[in-house]
Amino acid sequence: MAQAQGLGKRYVKAFFRGFFVAVPVTVTFLDRVACVARVEGASMQPSLNPGGRQASDVVLLNHWSIRNYDVQRGDIVSLV
Repeated sequence: MAQAQGLGKRYVKAFFRGFFVAVPVTVTFLDRVACVARVEGASMQPSLNPGGRQASDVVLLNHWSIRNYDVQRGDIVSLV
């Protein structure tokens, strides 16, 4: 019984170590490199969301290109 409690504590400790490493890495990645967004509505039709209001498209927003001023004619830019 004592071994099971020690094993459980070890798993909980390993989970929290992984959690406290994974969360900052994920937040930094989503803030600095890229994030995923959903396109809804008619604002970008027919290029994105061609099916109308029933469907939505998922796009990858590349923050890296914007930070390096690597925007070219024809690129779709998202402003918040």
